[in-house]
Formats: sequence, structure tokens, C-alpha cells
Amino acid sequence: MLIFITLVIAIIALIAFRQYVLPQMSNPTIPKNVDVRSAPTQVAEVEKTNNEVTEGLMMETVGAPAVPAAAPLAKDRLTKTALLANGCFWCAENDLEKKNGVIDVVSGYAGGTTEFPTYKNYSAGGHREVVLVTYDANVISFANLVEHTIKHGDPTDSGGSFFDRGQEYAPAIYFEIAEEEKEARRVIGAVDALKVFTLPLPLRVEPRIKFWPAEEYHQDYAKKNPIRYGYYRGGSGRDAFIKTHWGDKAGEFTVSSIPKNINMNNTTPVVSITKPWLVFVKPTEEKLRATLTPLQYKVTQEDGTEPSFNNIYDKNYAEGIYVDIVSGEPLYLSKDKYDSGTGWPSFVKPISLDVFTLKEDNTFFSKRTEVRSRIADSHIGHVFNDGPTDRGGLRYCMNSAALRFVPKADMEREGYAEYISQL
Repeated sequence: MLIFITLVIAIIALIAFRQYVLPQMSNPTIPKNVDVRSAPTQVAEVEKTNNEVTEGLMMETVGAPAVPAAAPLAKDRLTKTALLANGCFWCAENDLEKKNGVIDVVSGYAGGTTEFPTYKNYSAGGHREVVLVTYDANVISFANLVEHTIKHGDPTDSGGSFFDRGQEYAPAIYFEIAEEEKEARRVIGAVDALKVFTLPLPLRVEPRIKFWPAEEYHQDYAKKNPIRYGYYRGGSGRDAFIKTHWGDKAGEFTVSSIPKNINMNNTTPVVSITKPWLVFVKPTEEKLRATLTPLQYKVTQEDGTEPSFNNIYDKNYAEGIYVDIVSGEPLYLSKDKYDSGTGWPSFVKPISLDVFTLKEDNTFFSKRTEVRSRIADSHIGHVFNDGPTDRGGLRYCMNSAALRFVPKADMEREGYAEYISQL
């Protein structure tokens, strides 16, 4: 009997220990009246008193953002970070994420005197919109990132960025060590020597400072809100400025060093004879009329619309890629095509958000979003918000006459080999 009573007491004690003692040992004592989302300072102070790690809530990042890595880093990577400002951080983030060697990009704030800045108050606190870039230095250099920043924004404007005015949008390069400062100034000087701009660049080069990640809804904004981002991007004049000053050279590294041990087979060249769309020059009207059918010309050059249910790709579901009929630039993959029941080829998404420019279309007594190819500036169709909800909710309603379908078997031969694995 005594053994039984002892056993019962031990079980009760163990339950009490797990229910009441362990939680106090493993969690900081946060008062019930503290809201983690709206009062990060209070939470951080409470956690400090409990000697817990405060990196997440304090959001104090010196060498890397206070966010988990998207994927385990490869053993052969030489991982570094860089802090850059280039106007709207939505655009800076989206541009940098496409570069080979860039591992992660986080939008945020830096440079001010206040702590825990938010989108509502970062400007008042003296902060800039910045991005923290995690990159593989074996593939892309700090100097490359500086050149990319110069070529994908307006480095001549020290008072803002396009129609975003104020120091919070002014471009800047931040260095952590003397060698980075030297490289930044060397690249700026080399660009000045090219005489692309009339005056020497006033681009600021400053010591690196504390980085504060922006709110979650700002991260990957271009991917989460492609239509709004497209309107903002085109309307700001950013793309037009880049094209005017750099043209097809915007993606090239012409004045910055490339890491010596880079495997060039892993890079995507900006210009290649196997990718003629990258060096496409729009033909004259006379030549376009001679090479396109009347319907293709009407759709792509005169913003026309082909008949529904009476076009070549409405019911085409073969594996392959859809490209611009004029330039050949890749637009859609067959896996993203679906039957919308409208009679026109419809897709849930393009290959990349950057293959198109989006424009407001107020013809036919309605407000629509027009889709145009970025390189050839062909009218392709319209995008609507009534697509499959489980696949993003968008319907890219295209004209077959604006497209050319390249079957999977022909993709490598025609220069689209890199997309085969995505089918």
C-alpha cells in the first residue's frame, strides 16, 4: 500500500512540474498586457530581464537580417552581406533577387536615430529605405553589387528616387571594411569616366549602420502584389530611365570585378547569340507588316483583340514555352496555362514579373490592366483578378496572335534550354 501511495504522489509531482515549472524555465515572463506586434520595445525589455536571446524581437542586425535563411547554405559558398539604398526598396529587392550569386534580399530601414522604425515613422526618424543583401562572394562581388545599384536606379539624384522625394529614398552605398569603401569609390569613378551622365555621380558612400527589417508585407512585395508593383514600377519612370541610360547593358558588369574563382558556366550571360531577344531591335513598321500576318500586326502593334474560341493556342496544352511573336522573348510556360473558358489562352502567371510592363487601359468603357512585353513592347493581352484562387488568383488572358509556341523538343535548339527543367 505504501508503495502505491508513493507512486501516486510521484506521478502528481511530475505532472505539476511539467505543467507549471517547465514553462517558466523555457519561456520569458511576458506580461499579459504586452502586445508583441504593437509594443516590440516592451517585449524586448522584458526578454532582456529574463536573459533570453532578443535578436528576433529587437531586430538588431549587424551582419545578417533577423530572419531565417530560405535554404541551407552550400558548403562551398563564401557568404557575405551588403547594405544598399536605391530608392523604393520594393524595386531594389526585386532587381537584386534576380542576380546570380545573390542568396537573399531583405527590405528594411537604416540610417536614422530612432529604434524599431516602422513604415509609418521611419522617415521622421531619419532612416532610408534600404536592402540587406546576402550573397555568395565566390559568384558575385561587392563591386558588382555597387555597379548593379548604379545601373538599376538614378544615382544622379541625391534628393530622392524618381517620383519618391526625400532623403529616405536617396541612393547610398554602405561599406563595412576599408576595402569595400575603396571598391565602391572605384566603381563610381569608372562609371563617371564612361560619361553616361553629364555630371559626376553624387552617390553617397558611408559606413555601414544598423539595419532594421521592414514589415513582412513589404518583403517580396513584387511577388505578392504583381499588378500594383507593375503600375508603380512603370509609373515611377524607373524602367524608362534605366533603358535610356543603359539599354541592354544594364545587366552587365562592365566596370566592376568578377570573382576569380567564379564558374562562368553557372552564370546567365546578358547577351548571347543563342538568345536573340536580348539584342532585339524593333523593326520598322514596314518590315513588321511584311513579317507579321494582318491579325498579328493588329494585335501586337495596334492593341487589337483576336476572336475568342477561334485562335491557335486556346486549346493547346502541349509541353513547351510561349514567346513574343515579334521578339521571341520568353513569356509563359505551358505548366502555367489553364482553360479559363473564355476562349483565349490563359495563364496563372508569367515566367517572371519582369517580362511584362503593365498599363492602365480605359478603352471599351471599362478599366483594365494591359499586358505588354518588355523588350518588343508588343500588346499581348490583359490580366484580371478572377483566376484560380489556389494558384494566385490572377488570369493572364492573352492573344494567340501575339504568341509563338515552342515545343519542349525544340526549346534547347531555339535558346530556351534553361526553362526546360521548369516545365
